[in-house]
Amino acid sequence: MPKTEPFEKLTDHYDAWFEEHSGVYAEELEAIRRIMPPFKKGVEIGVGTGRFAAPLGIGLGLEPSKKMAQKAKERGIGIVEGCAEAVPLPDGCCDLALFVTTICFVDDVEKALGEIYRILQPGGHIVVGFVDRETPLGRKYQEHKEQSRFYKAARFFSAAEVLELLKKSGFTECVAVQTLFGPDLEHMKGGIKEGFGEGAFVAMRCKKPDA
Repeated sequence: MPKTEPFEKLTDHYDAWFEEHSGVYAEELEAIRRIMPPFKKGVEIGVGTGRFAAPLGIGLGLEPSKKMAQKAKERGIGIVEGCAEAVPLPDGCCDLALFVTTICFVDDVEKALGEIYRILQPGGHIVVGFVDRETPLGRKYQEHKEQSRFYKAARFFSAAEVLELLKKSGFTECVAVQTLFGPDLEHMKGGIKEGFGEGAFVAMRCKKPDA
């Protein structure tokens, strides 16, 4: 089952995080923008309150939480209700799928990536954004997740694991950038570097091979 309960109960608290940590949020957005390909029809899988889809020009979002979806609608996002493991969209309907801060919450990552692969056109791209478990912030989240309202049920991945999962799902031509260098949210330095292994937030783009 989608891990929606904390997001239903704490929607406003979740959304306020982006205002309270506006510098961190801006760096995450910039990392994603740095590797975003041109697209005509994009969808964000796990759109939440639309904090990424709206500024990135993505007009469609998949979201299982009704309260989160309502916030996204208020930001101009069209909503499809559903979960990442069973996306109610037709084959090859999109040329971009955004998957940001969602991979750690899905029940079956391989099934979710398979669904994203299915709905992408040949030559389309997936862009995944996530906290790398093998960084100081990632390890802190992992160690203290039982005390977190949102991350208690999360499963954190290393960047190497995400890359391997993407390749296993059939994606190719993967590139990555990283940002947020520091031990915790209060002491983060911004800037974008290629690759992964240092920055807490990683944005990774891969391609569905051309037909």
